[in-house]
Amino acid sequence: MNHHLTETRFKDFNLDPSLLKGIDEAGFEFCTPIQAQSIPIALTGKDVAGEAQTGTGKTAAFMVACLNHLITKPQHENRQQNQVRAMILAPTRELAIQIHKDASVIGKYTGLKLGLAYGGTDYDKQRNILTDGVDILIGTPGRTIDFFKQKVFSLKNCDVVILDEADRMFDLGFIDDMRYLLNRCPDPDKRLSLLFSATLSHRVGELAYVHMNDPAEIRIEAENKTADKIEQSIYYPANEEKIPLLLGLMNKIKPTRSIVFINTKRVADKVYAWLEGNGYKSALLSGDVPQKKREVLLKKFQDGEFSTLVATDVAARGLHIPEVSHVFNFDLPQSGEDYVHRIGRTARAGASGFAISFACEDYAHYIMDIEEYIDQKIGKEAVTSELLPKPKPPIKMERRPRPGGNRPGGNRNQNHGGGNRNRRR
Repeated sequence: MNHHLTETRFKDFNLDPSLLKGIDEAGFEFCTPIQAQSIPIALTGKDVAGEAQTGTGKTAAFMVACLNHLITKPQHENRQQNQVRAMILAPTRELAIQIHKDASVIGKYTGLKLGLAYGGTDYDKQRNILTDGVDILIGTPGRTIDFFKQKVFSLKNCDVVILDEADRMFDLGFIDDMRYLLNRCPDPDKRLSLLFSATLSHRVGELAYVHMNDPAEIRIEAENKTADKIEQSIYYPANEEKIPLLLGLMNKIKPTRSIVFINTKRVADKVYAWLEGNGYKSALLSGDVPQKKREVLLKKFQDGEFSTLVATDVAARGLHIPEVSHVFNFDLPQSGEDYVHRIGRTARAGASGFAISFACEDYAHYIMDIEEYIDQKIGKEAVTSELLPKPKPPIKMERRPRPGGNRPGGNRNQNHGGGNRNRRR
């Protein structure tokens, strides 16, 4: 997480006491740069377009402004039950859920009701909560439009509109949905609008120009795209060499605290099993590990109960992960931004750190984009035979039963190493 804090405290702002109580309980005292710069502007009722990376504290920045605005501004007379007072749009369900969670914590004493709308699951549950009436709707564009068209909620008196990770909305093809919803809200000069994006690119700027009321632009310089103190290296293993190479490097380097980033949950399970089987006490953070458990695991990681964390990006996003000495990209991430975000977990607060990436057959093609984004070549290292030990077999992972019973043949990868598949005759 971005440890860089300013001298500005939340209690320096003129915030409602019920909101301050929640902020205080959440353990927030000093603001990050994006919070220190955007909150005072938004509190005056002026729109803000902010350029800030994930992990800079932007969720709290817009939530504080949004909650305070709703508490201090009287509700519309004759407000109908189905009229939401704020709409927050996010590109992915994970982000929507994370925003909802943060909002529940800091808004705990405000009496404001929150509702979620995202695709996939919980359709009726989400619908019922919205039908009962919420003050703040947090959603992904597709499901939000679905409910809107069924008149589950109305945007007629929406006082606050927030677009988070606006650039990702474009990437994921949500721009028409976003415009549709924004056009159903009161005019830009009759509401508070806040937009955040990793880059205020031309297309994001155009969106802000059309749907916002002369927003103040705030750019938080990413503290260099990659910290100078991170030593980056890359290996080019064959797919079947990746696990032995990881174990060989762990054995050679003996990192004090490391994160191994993986792109999919299935491979994360497998890598975790191999690390455990070879004596590296590890924790596994993937998308289906419940939030509470993630926090318990992180605490143990921080306290040194185990020194390795195996994580997917989905699970690592928006979490306060302590400083680490080594980051392993077991799978290369798909974008330069994700690469910077991952390796930024190391070399915090002036310490040096190491980022070691594997460019395997499946993901090596991402390396060009990554090097272009960070504007430097990553030093290549040779995969030598001494780095490829014969690992001990992985531990057996307990398989949670699938909802609706196991599909035939669904248990095939019980034996995680690939190993002898014909054992059950």
